[in-house]
Amino acid sequence: MTPGYTIRRAGVGDAATIARHRVAMFRDMGHVPTEAIAAALLQASAPALGALLQDGAYVGWLALDDSQAVVAGAGAHVKPQLPRVALDGSRIVTEALPLVVNVYTEPRWRGRGVARALMEALLAWATGEGFDRVVLHASDDGRPLYLSLGFLPTNEMRWTPADGDAHG
Repeated sequence: MTPGYTIRRAGVGDAATIARHRVAMFRDMGHVPTEAIAAALLQASAPALGALLQDGAYVGWLALDDSQAVVAGAGAHVKPQLPRVALDGSRIVTEALPLVVNVYTEPRWRGRGVARALMEALLAWATGEGFDRVVLHASDDGRPLYLSLGFLPTNEMRWTPADGDAHG
């Protein structure tokens, strides 16, 4: 049985679609409190993604249905990092670090393995490019997928200025 979709690399012309998925992803996680915020995020994201796609600092994959409509996507924001010790301790790594972002599947396509296929494409790319790791911030809904792909929970913590007041 065929999956009913194909996967291709995203291009600069896909920035608006990826931005729309980005807004939908944050909305699904409960981080978009109003339509005005959704509109502002969309307006800010499309040109930013276009610029990052143009210069290679964002790479992405899109899943298309048989009519070539985009039904899902996943990407990586390739961010410069300070030199660090490789996970196996064998060398110093100076390359950028891919941060997985914008993993989103249209609701009617969920549960069909599309996000897994997109992530497998992204991980194959990262391996081929020689990255020593890929990181992401998992939503509660996405965590089982990432764990099944071999991602490990890490020790990341977050601070905001409002949180800092709790220690004063």
